[in-house]
Amino acid sequence: MVGSQPAAASLPVLSILSVLLTCSLCCFGKVSARALLADGASSNMTELQKHVSFFDRNKDGIITPLETFQGFVAVGCEIAFSSAAATTVHGALAPFTNPPGALPPYVNIYVKYIHRAIHGSDTGAYDSKGRFVQEKFDEIFKKHAHIKRDALTLPELEEMLTFNRDFLDPASWPAAEAEWQLIYQLAHDRYGFLTKKRARGIYDGTIFVELEERRKSLHSDT
Repeated sequence: MVGSQPAAASLPVLSILSVLLTCSLCCFGKVSARALLADGASSNMTELQKHVSFFDRNKDGIITPLETFQGFVAVGCEIAFSSAAATTVHGALAPFTNPPGALPPYVNIYVKYIHRAIHGSDTGAYDSKGRFVQEKFDEIFKKHAHIKRDALTLPELEEMLTFNRDFLDPASWPAAEAEWQLIYQLAHDRYGFLTKKRARGIYDGTIFVELEERRKSLHSDT
């Protein structure tokens, strides 16, 4: 991303594109939002909670499909992609992250319970509670960064994704592929490298803030 405008992102696998965004944009089931956020101040959040909180645009602890759509647009994705991605993300994650006792339809994502939606075929840099695991993060580059020790090319990223596939859980492959492909498209530098520093920012969501600020800056200059 450094030195070049973020490319319009395209997701290689969107498993629920047929779901209508219009039904997703309704904000159902916003139960006890402030109560759920009470112990979710940034200093007490896990890295995974920080990662998804970028999309919680009003910081109430609940991410609606509209907020996810707005978040994707904010980092430089096209409108059509952002609509499809918001639908897909909420269709996949919302059922796992709703609080106990919540009734369907499950449309919103609750930041407090995002760890319940961790999928297989991932790097292991989040533990089961969503906490960051430095050793697993370092392994990504030790194992797969061949040209530069602190950065990944797209082929090296593909190698990592293949290496991490859980062959007992093939349903988890598309999610990992889609996430990392999007991250690479938005965050690689002008030479095609996704650096370790920028990859670290993925895990706590700071890369999203940087992308949004850069997009605002580019628009203000035009």
